[in-house]
Amino acid sequence: MAAKKTIKVTQIGSPIRRREDQRATLVGLGLNKMHKTRELEDTPAVRGMINKVHHLVRVED
Repeated sequence: MAAKKTIKVTQIGSPIRRREDQRATLVGLGLNKMHKTRELEDTPAVRGMINKVHHLVRVED
């Protein structure tokens, strides 16, 4: 079985004064503090969440 592809997502923007759904998306990605990094599986669902808050996160392949 091949290893699953992962991406590193780092929160670089604050959720203060952002819409509630954007805050919830950050929490769904496991990000709740500035400069926190998570390694997530590269799936269409995760990519969609990242796209929604692209201005608050940095993505590294």
